[in-house]
Amino acid sequence: MIQYAPLEYSWREVVISMTSNIVLSTKEYNVVGTRPIRHDGYDKVTGKALYSADMNLPSMLFGKVLRSPHAHAIIKSIDTSKAEAHPDVRAVVTSADFVLHENKPILLSSGGIPQNMFQRSSNCLARGKVFYKGHAVAAVAADTVHAAEEAMSLIEVEYEILPAVTDVESAMAEGAPQLHDNIPGNVASHTELELGDLEKGFAEADLVMEKVYRTNTVHQGYIEPHSATAWWTPQGKITIWGSSQGHFPVRDLTASVLGVDESDIKVIPLEIGGGFGGKTTIYLEPVAAALSKKTGAPVKVSMSRTDVLEASGPTSGSMMKLKMGVTNEGKITAGQIELNFEAGGFPGSPVGGAAQCLFSPYDIANLRVDGYDVVDNKPKSTAYRAPGAPIGAFAVESMIDEICEKLSIDRLEFRIMNAAKEGTRRVNGVVNPPIGAIETQEAAKNHDHWSSPIEGANRGRGVATGFWMNGAGAACATANVNFNGTVNLTIGSVDVGGTRPGAAMQFAEVLGIPIESVNPQVGDTDTIGWTSMTGGSGAAFKTGWASYEAAQDVKRQMIDRAAMIWERPAEEIELVDGVFRHVSDNELSMTFAELAGEASGTGGPIVGSANLNPSGAGSAFATHIVDVEVDPDTGKVEVLRYTAVQDAGKAIHPSYVEGQIQGGAAQGIGWALNEEYYMAADGGMMNSSLLDYRMPTSLDLPMIDTVIVEVANPMHPYGVRGVGEVSIVPPLAAMANAIYDAIGVRMDTLPMNPASVRAAIASNNGD
Repeated sequence: MIQYAPLEYSWREVVISMTSNIVLSTKEYNVVGTRPIRHDGYDKVTGKALYSADMNLPSMLFGKVLRSPHAHAIIKSIDTSKAEAHPDVRAVVTSADFVLHENKPILLSSGGIPQNMFQRSSNCLARGKVFYKGHAVAAVAADTVHAAEEAMSLIEVEYEILPAVTDVESAMAEGAPQLHDNIPGNVASHTELELGDLEKGFAEADLVMEKVYRTNTVHQGYIEPHSATAWWTPQGKITIWGSSQGHFPVRDLTASVLGVDESDIKVIPLEIGGGFGGKTTIYLEPVAAALSKKTGAPVKVSMSRTDVLEASGPTSGSMMKLKMGVTNEGKITAGQIELNFEAGGFPGSPVGGAAQCLFSPYDIANLRVDGYDVVDNKPKSTAYRAPGAPIGAFAVESMIDEICEKLSIDRLEFRIMNAAKEGTRRVNGVVNPPIGAIETQEAAKNHDHWSSPIEGANRGRGVATGFWMNGAGAACATANVNFNGTVNLTIGSVDVGGTRPGAAMQFAEVLGIPIESVNPQVGDTDTIGWTSMTGGSGAAFKTGWASYEAAQDVKRQMIDRAAMIWERPAEEIELVDGVFRHVSDNELSMTFAELAGEASGTGGPIVGSANLNPSGAGSAFATHIVDVEVDPDTGKVEVLRYTAVQDAGKAIHPSYVEGQIQGGAAQGIGWALNEEYYMAADGGMMNSSLLDYRMPTSLDLPMIDTVIVEVANPMHPYGVRGVGEVSIVPPLAAMANAIYDAIGVRMDTLPMNPASVRAAIASNNGD
C-alpha cells in the first residue's frame, strides 16, 4: 500500500459523525445556509399549485396527436378528410402548417447555440419521414378528449416501411439503413479533444488496460407528462401555458416553428412536476398553437405516459472503447476513449458533455477523446442531468477500480493521488479554478461508511467520483418593495428544485431582512427580461446573483432615501442587519420596514432590478460510496447503504441541496440496475409504461446519506456552485464496483438487472 502525506485543508478537522446529513461549512451567513420553510410548500401539499395539465379555459378544445406505429418509414400521403368531417372535430394540422425551414443550423434572435429548426420542427410533426415509433404525424382538436381520440383513427397515413436500427453499433455498422440523406453512415458529428502527448503517456505506463463498455437508453422519469395549452387570438397574439425548464427558449423555438415574432408569444410558466433536462425543448407547444390558430379557441394537448416514453427525449445508449495507462506507483499517465452515443432520430446526443467530463476528476497530462454523435430509430435524445457525464464516468471509474485491484492500491487513495486540483488543465483546455475534487474524496475516505466493516456473504462496497462543469447564462430579477417592508421578487428562471427560495435567500441576505419578508415568483415572458434555461445547475448561481444585484440596487436607493430624510450624505449611511443607520450619529436609524413605509413621500415606490450574464459557474465534484448485497441465484442486487459526498460551494438551502443529491443518486441507481429501453425487432419500445419501465421506489432504496462539502466558488458573491447535476454521475460506476466487490464479477454493460447479473455470474463460472 502506498503511503501519502496528510493534506492540509482546514475542513478536515471537522469530525464526521453518524449523522445522516452533514454540512462541512467554512463560512456562515444570517439567511444563506439556513433551512426556512419552502415558499411553494403549502401550494404543493394542498393541491393549490397549478401544473400544465391543470389549465382549463372557457371554450377550450382538446388536442390529440397521431403517432407513427413504425420506427422508420417514408410518409407517402396523409388523408385528414374523414377526421375533419367528424362532427366534434374543429381542426387538423400536419407539418404543412409549420414554416418550412432549411435543413441547417440558424441563430435565433435570442442568440445562443445555432438551432436546426428544420429538425426541431420535424420532431414536433414529421415532415416526409418518421424516424421512431411514436413520432408525431398529425394532430386534431375536438370538443372532447374522446372525440379527438376517435378522430385520430380516421386519419389515413400511407407509409413505406424502411428497415430500422435501434442501437448505436447497428447504426454505425457497414450497410446499415441510412436515416438521413445528409448524414452518411449515420454519424452526424465527430468531437475531438486532445491534451499532451498520448504516445508518450502510454510509453511511460507500466500497466495499460483496454476495455469496451456499453449503456442502454434511459428516460429521465419525471412524473408529470408533457402538456401545453395555447390560445392564438384574432389579433395574432399567442399565449402558451405549460411546464418547462425555460419558458423563454420555449417561446423562441415555438415562434421559429410557427414563423411569428417572439414578441407575439407570451409563455406563462406553471409548476413543473420534474424535468431533469427532459423539459428543455418543445414537443406540443407549436402543435397546440397551430390548432388554436385554425379554431380560434384555446387548445390543450397532453401526452400519455406511453407518449412520454416513446416520443419525448431520453438520454443516449452508448458504446465506449476505453484505454488507460498507469505506473506501478499509481500515477495515471494517459487516457484515450472512443465515445459512440445514440442521438435518436435527429442529431444531438450529449456526447460532448461526456467528452469534457469523463477524465476531469483527475490530473492526467496525456489525453485523447473521440466522440461520435450517431442517429438511430429512437426518440430524439434530450438532456438528462449532467448530460453524458454519467455514461463516460461509468467507463472511467469502472476501469480505475480494476487498475487499483491489479496494483493493490486503495481505491480512494488512488483517486486522491490523481485528483484534479486548482491549476489542472482539463482535456478541453480549461484550467481549473479552485475546485473540490480532493475535498470530496478526502471526506469520503474519512467517513464512517468507508471504514466500517461489511458483514455477510455476497456483500461488497463500491466507490466512484464524478464531475460536471456546471453552466449559467443570462438572468434577470426585479424587486418591488412594499410599503410594509415586504418585497415581491420576480425572477426569470423556472423553479426546478428550489430556484425561488434560493433567489429569495440571497436577496434577503444582502438587505438583512427575514426570508419571510420576500415573496419570490417566476415571471412570464412579458413580465421579466430574457432568462436562459434552468439547466446545467446554473439557476441558483445566475438567478441568485441577479437577485443579489437587485438587492444591492434596492439598498442603494434606500440609502439615498435615508440620506434625504436625515439630510446627510449617502456615504455616511450604512445598512447593518436590516437597519439603516448613520455611521456616527446613533440617533439616526430606521429599520428596513420603517424606511420602506416612507417611500411614498420620498420619491415614490422603490424598485430594484438586475440583468446579467455571468461566467464562472464553478465545477462540481462528487464521490459516492455504496454497499450492496447480490443474490447469486437470482442476480438481484439490493442496496444496503449509500453515502453521497458533494461540493456545493455554498449550500444556500441545505435541505434542497440534500434533496438534489439524494434524487440524483436515486436516479443513478435506477439507471445502473434496472432502467432501459427494451426494443422489439421492428423498432418499437416494449416497456413503455411505469409498470414495465422499472424505476426504483422508496421500497428499493435505503436512506441516502449526504455530506455537503463547501469549497467556495470565488466567482460568486456567496460561493455558490450548482448542485443538481453531478449527483447522478458517480452511481453507475459505484454500483458496478460494489457488485464486483460482492461477487467477483465485472459488469461492463448497463443495466445490471437480475438477468444480466445472473448471466455474468454463469459466464464467470464457465456455465
